[in-house]
Amino acid sequence: MATGDAGRDALTLGDETAEIARVVVEAAPGVEKIPAAERVYAYVKAAILDRAYPGGELLTEGELATAVGVSRTPVREALLRLEESGLVKLYPKKGALVLPVLPQEIDDVLEARELLETHAAAKVWPRRKQLIEALTERVDEMRAHRKANDAKRFLEADRAFHEAIVDAAGNQILAKLYNSLRDRQVRMGVPGIEVQPARMDKSITAHQEMIEALGGNSVKRFRELVIAHIETAATDLRGTR
Repeated sequence: MATGDAGRDALTLGDETAEIARVVVEAAPGVEKIPAAERVYAYVKAAILDRAYPGGELLTEGELATAVGVSRTPVREALLRLEESGLVKLYPKKGALVLPVLPQEIDDVLEARELLETHAAAKVWPRRKQLIEALTERVDEMRAHRKANDAKRFLEADRAFHEAIVDAAGNQILAKLYNSLRDRQVRMGVPGIEVQPARMDKSITAHQEMIEALGGNSVKRFRELVIAHIETAATDLRGTR
């Protein structure tokens, strides 16, 4: 967690959703500096991705307002954002239904991921050397989480790896879209990795190969590795249906 007023102020930007959720749950110092709608959004999103709020559960504005300690107005704002992300469906005067993961959603998310990531792979190639250090740090984190058998944090590091590539492509609209796709895939992927932790080992190997390809001279090789990695993710996710 960031320390000092500057660190806490940075949380208001909405870039540290998981950290904001932790601050809210712990009622940590500085929580009042985070806008109320941001607090609700982070809290509910984290609970959905952790499956504390499973698919099919109906969330009411009153319950969420009480849980986070805010009025209902910021709850409505947060739920609208969550609906845009495809995590809930709003029903007037009833609440928000947490959307279950459907087989078609897995196919759609992975198809969109392949389009976005292969596009990003080509765009970042001219400045690939700048990415290697950041991506190596993410793989080191993945190894640490694998050792601790922490599937959720492993997937967060995995996500950060791919987001770094997409962000480096320089298209903020695509980066925002990609972020929402990965939210949905995290929820899909945690159960499978918990059941088959050896998948983490395969994933680490695949990410290390991508880094090595960035140090080479073949963009075709890099794109092929990106596609192969997504296809492996697709096979694994479909196996957990």
